[in-house]
Amino acid sequence: MRIVLRRPDFRLLFAALLASMAAESILLLALAVWAKDVTGSDGMAGATIFAIIAPMTLAPLVGWVVDRYRRRPFFVVANLGTAVLLGPLFAVHDRADVWIIYAVAACYGLSYIALSAALSGLIRQLVPSELLADANGVLQTVRQGLRLVGPLAGAGLYAAVGGWLLVTLAMTGFLTAAAVVGLLRVSESGPPDAVLRWPAELGAGLRHLAGEPALRRALLGYGLGSLVMGFTESLIFAYVDLGLHRDAAFVGVLVTVQGVGGLVGGLVSARVVRRAGELGALAAGITFFGPAALALAYPRLWLGVVALLLAGVSLPLTMVGLNTLVQRRTPPKLLGRVAAASEALVSGPQAVSIGTGALLVGVFDYRLLFALVGMVTTAAGAYLWQHRSLTPPSSAGPRVPIPAPRRPPEAAVDHEVVGTTRRARGR
Repeated sequence: MRIVLRRPDFRLLFAALLASMAAESILLLALAVWAKDVTGSDGMAGATIFAIIAPMTLAPLVGWVVDRYRRRPFFVVANLGTAVLLGPLFAVHDRADVWIIYAVAACYGLSYIALSAALSGLIRQLVPSELLADANGVLQTVRQGLRLVGPLAGAGLYAAVGGWLLVTLAMTGFLTAAAVVGLLRVSESGPPDAVLRWPAELGAGLRHLAGEPALRRALLGYGLGSLVMGFTESLIFAYVDLGLHRDAAFVGVLVTVQGVGGLVGGLVSARVVRRAGELGALAAGITFFGPAALALAYPRLWLGVVALLLAGVSLPLTMVGLNTLVQRRTPPKLLGRVAAASEALVSGPQAVSIGTGALLVGVFDYRLLFALVGMVTTAAGAYLWQHRSLTPPSSAGPRVPIPAPRRPPEAAVDHEVVGTTRRARGR
């Protein structure tokens, strides 16, 4: 990771993403808390999450739009637009205004898809192929770290001061990201001619995912695991209540433990990709979730801590493996559509899984459901591990640029040529 952070262009992008991810982390939970505060309804609070996820159905269209523009200017404009769309939240005062929260949440869901797709292409342009896993690992490490403090900080700020400060901070984060990325100097070729052939252009990303063997198996395996992994969002409350006999607030402690595991997973993810390949890293991440879920079927606090650490390690491994695979196996002209489609194909089953888990936990014993999650995710990980040869590892690691030898004084006349050669090697 230190190698990729030595690159000035990536450090600039990293600073921008740090600002936008911080804004995102304080915003998500706070929107649900805000809806709960003005309506008094748990169901209406939970509907904000649905409003954010629902635009995933438009992922092919959003990905096509992303592919029509250069990545850097699109990323700048999308961050500016995200800051602007948060503005109506200043008008939320009582129950009659809750529709504004839902509208902003839905627009933010669209923005999230667009920003993720554009970011995938921007990283691909800035970072050499051998450093893609390191770049994705750095960003996942930061994202996991922000998950430890961001949502609680956002909810705390809302409770202490109100929504206006929260909105101001979030807008500042996105505006900062736009300003910093605007300083990047990226050599980008123009997008292809804007010819829309329905539905061929919109479905190009899905066709690529289905036609590329490694990507197809990655999404099949991850999709299978996602169908049950979301159960744990509801099961963890039953585990704390019925298993550990503690208050629901103790879930926050376990989420913190999971966040620590996420930091560890982010730090080691690039190394795992180099040693096991992208599919191997994805398989390891999903497989880690299996024993974690099985351990939670046996309610003991020390075992729960170990299980949540494993579950935390799982997420960044899966995301770094999948994102790196998409970036390496997709032509640049399709990357926006493929990234958006893969995000939708992963988030869709997860959303269904969260809703299904909320229903099942009221009917079946939570321990039985945890055992089911453990068996299914272990099977999904085994399926991916069997096909890891499709993405062979690169155990040699990223190449470190070697400085060119010093030229003797008499070669000074060729200094301009030598400088050009050195810059070419640096790429």
